[in-house]
Order: sequence, then C-alpha cells, then structure tokens
Amino acid sequence: MIEVTTEITIHASIERCFDYARDIEVHTQTVWKHTKEQAIAGITTGRIGAGDTVTFQATHFGIRQKLKSRIVQFEAPFLFVDQMERGAFKSMRHEHHFRVCGEQMTCMRDTLRFQAPLGLLGWATERLILKRYMQAFLESRNRKLKVMLEQ
Repeated sequence: MIEVTTEITIHASIERCFDYARDIEVHTQTVWKHTKEQAIAGITTGRIGAGDTVTFQATHFGIRQKLKSRIVQFEAPFLFVDQMERGAFKSMRHEHHFRVCGEQMTCMRDTLRFQAPLGLLGWATERLILKRYMQAFLESRNRKLKVMLEQ
C-alpha cells in the first residue's frame, strides 16, 4: 500500500472549498488535460455527496480506463472520502480533509492510499512510477483548484 499526501492553503471559506472539491465539473476542469478525464456514470454533474458513486473515464500512461468510486464517509464541510469500487488499482482510498486555518482561509489536505494489482510487478510499479505520478497529479489539481477559488 502506497500513501501520498498533499496540503494547500486556500484563501476561501471552508464551505466553498468543500463544495468545489466535490463538484464533478470542477474536478474535470482541474485534472491534467491530456488524461481527457470525464464522468460517464453515477453522479456526472454537480456535487457528489454521501453514498453517491461516480465513474470517471480517463487515459493514463496511454491506456484508457474507468474508475468507479463511492463516497464512503461524508462530514460536511470537514471531510469526504471516496473509495474505489472498480478500476485498475487493487485498492484506492482518497481522503479530502478541510480545516479553517485563518480568517477566510482553509487548509485542504488530500491523502491518497492505493495498491496496484499484479503482485511483485505491481509493488515495483507503485514505488518506481505511480507514487510520483499520483503525487504530481494531486498537487497539480489542488493548485488549479486554489486558483479557481481565489479568483
């Protein structure tokens, strides 16, 4: 199991940050363009909430794939957790944490835990490629989210 964490401070209210982070259209606007990520099933527009599912289709490493996640924990506006139900990983859990860290400032922390399939080959791929890739993916998305929220 690999864990990547990123934290960013955003000059916006906790409620606004929480709502933007769980908005499907905002998500597709803030991920890497070359992945062509789009929501194709479940909640495909608006804000995802407790118990909801979404299936994203995207291209990573030249391979088109689908990932279905469910919101398994929801404590507005402080936390929501999505967990993979189907997809390329053996397992994936993404925790989105929010806390007030100043007047009209929110600290947003993402913790992503994942495990690749394929035994020893997957273990090596996690450490050699996926950990850096997923860290960069989260950091890029959060920087774009910050820009949107601070406009």
